[in-house]
Amino acid sequence: MLTRRSLLKLAGAGLAGLAAAVAYPFTEVLARPRIEQYRLTPNGWPEGLRLRACVVADIHACEPWMDRRRIEAICAQALNLKPDIILLLGDYLSGMTLSTDHLAPSEWAPALRSLAAPLGVHAVLGNHDYWEDSAFQQDPTMVPLVVRALEGSGVMVHINRAVPIEKDGKRFWLAGLGDQMALLPSAEFGRPHMKGVDDLQATLAQVAGSEPVILLAHEPDIFNAVDDRVALTVSGHTHGGQINLFGWRPFSASPGSALYPGGVYQKGRCHLVVSRGLGCSAIPVRIGNRPELVLLELGNE
Repeated sequence: MLTRRSLLKLAGAGLAGLAAAVAYPFTEVLARPRIEQYRLTPNGWPEGLRLRACVVADIHACEPWMDRRRIEAICAQALNLKPDIILLLGDYLSGMTLSTDHLAPSEWAPALRSLAAPLGVHAVLGNHDYWEDSAFQQDPTMVPLVVRALEGSGVMVHINRAVPIEKDGKRFWLAGLGDQMALLPSAEFGRPHMKGVDDLQATLAQVAGSEPVILLAHEPDIFNAVDDRVALTVSGHTHGGQINLFGWRPFSASPGSALYPGGVYQKGRCHLVVSRGLGCSAIPVRIGNRPELVLLELGNE
């Protein structure tokens, strides 16, 4: 027989369980990033070349979910991995509907100054870095404000640009793609549909030689268009769907995000690595998608 005391205990346990269920998404949002480590040897990778790359994706700076102090802590965590190269994959600006305040680039960019690696810190931009730049939406020939902020913090920004990188006398190419969702539809500016500023062919045309290419592309959608010249594509954007209930993801940030929500994928001889990133878009909820830093160990298989 249930007594009054046992009923109160059951009610208390139920309320505690409900509170935990409600709080859990926010707990995961604010969790210390896990380190997701992948070891692979891309197609055509120079024999004997070992590369340790730290991937930092989707910061989405805003109060209280991703304030400057938390960004500084994440940067310190990345440095502790002792990478040869650091790759930033875009979406530094908020993109959040539910936040107490957005952080201006002058507030979050200085936190990135601590990042350093022997082969440099390299970045591309994400869709929110363009969407929240009203001047760029009006005039796409302008330099985006996030580019100026990153370069002011010592970060090399690559928009449809490829550069050679050398380590231990061996060379590969690092290519950064312009964002595939940069320009919002606008009747005022004569854009009936969303447009990208990406140009894969022009980017790869800069590659002078047969060395492998690592392509930085905020959205993984481009993976379906790459050929064997691109040994490895590295993307973010997806947040793993933000909600992942035993493989069920009710939301995706793009068609490619639904196909490639997070992890390692292969198409022919081309590899894709997708980071589930650090922050959130729209609402502060992450379920089954703990924030993560990706550590790539290339040539270590």
